[in-house]
Amino acid sequence: MATTPDDDTDAGADQRTPLVQPPKLRTEADRGATRLELFFDLAYVLVVHQLALALKDDLRWQGIAEFAGIFAVTWWSWVTTTLYANRFDTNDVLYRLLKLAATFAVAVMAASAATAVGGDGTVAFGAGYIATRVILAGLYLRARRHIPDVRVTIDLYLAATAVSIVIWTVSLLTPSPITYVLWAVGIMVEAAAPFAATHWGPDVPLHLEHLPERFGLFVILVLGESISAVVLGMHDTHWMFSSVAVAALGFTIAAAVWWMYFDIGGAEAKTEIQDDERAVGSGRADGYVYGHLPLTLGVALLGVGIQQYVLHPVGELTDAGRWALSGGVALFVVGICAVLGWSSGDWRTVSPWPALAIPVVVVLGLVDTRLPFASAVVLAVGAITAVVTGVIRRRRSPVDTTET
Repeated sequence: MATTPDDDTDAGADQRTPLVQPPKLRTEADRGATRLELFFDLAYVLVVHQLALALKDDLRWQGIAEFAGIFAVTWWSWVTTTLYANRFDTNDVLYRLLKLAATFAVAVMAASAATAVGGDGTVAFGAGYIATRVILAGLYLRARRHIPDVRVTIDLYLAATAVSIVIWTVSLLTPSPITYVLWAVGIMVEAAAPFAATHWGPDVPLHLEHLPERFGLFVILVLGESISAVVLGMHDTHWMFSSVAVAALGFTIAAAVWWMYFDIGGAEAKTEIQDDERAVGSGRADGYVYGHLPLTLGVALLGVGIQQYVLHPVGELTDAGRWALSGGVALFVVGICAVLGWSSGDWRTVSPWPALAIPVVVVLGLVDTRLPFASAVVLAVGAITAVVTGVIRRRRSPVDTTET
């Protein structure tokens, strides 16, 4: 039967996505990151960038500790929102509005990150984080109403989030350092929720195609700080030859980190959890998630370290400045080991590659007291060696890996 223009209009209208859709468990086969998720990630990159700028001006051990603490809070805020979206993202108007509101809350965190510890940004940063928790709790309440089969798991996440909101709210009324102790307690309460859900909740699946893509995007955005460090370092030293040479070495290290994650360690971990039907119930997916904290923290510190070496290629580095580079590389490798070993359920998979690199980099950090240029050369050569040995190992492995 021939269709009329009115029939075509009605058929098109029937195919349109409703403005408001109830949440559902996302289990479809093909699924990638949405443009809203990419937009959301940009706010977190700004937090990392502001932290890097602050650390550059305060390269003491206390500065590195503050950088690590605020980075961990920021990372956790991103992870929890990503885990919700992985399972229940509807991408309808209500979800978009709430996600955009959370993006602005993260922008508040970015604006106050540099002075969040011991400065005038404490209340603003805390308020921004609390806002992300309130929005997340609202999203979980909505999912709880519409998906009764997973209420046990949702209740565990909701309880942890609610307790964290209370702790963080109280923290803004307390003096330093109690404020920051309460921040840590709040994060630990929330961090226990995924483990509790794994052990006591029903087996609610994660979308294991979507999850590695989201973490890969976050890693690549944080790694962008290393490229920014190379650019800014060369600009600020007015193209001094020694600085340009160290910048090339720094870029080599950053490129090797990219290669080790996306084509070797991270890609193999991705394959491990996707090939394991019990990846969620066994806790291996949790390991994949939590292993990314030291990994991404190491990548973030790497960017700061590269810039310091470019700015000071022949000396004048503080101890913290030296360790930002070597410590960042070591933390990254620790993260690769955690992600790969935990995801596979066999810690022998990380020995000798990449675990052997950890003591080598630490020793280099201990002896690097004279000539940063020489240390950058050794690290670059070591990074290239790690890539080559990792590629050889991957090709001999029975696990079929592709770029993640």
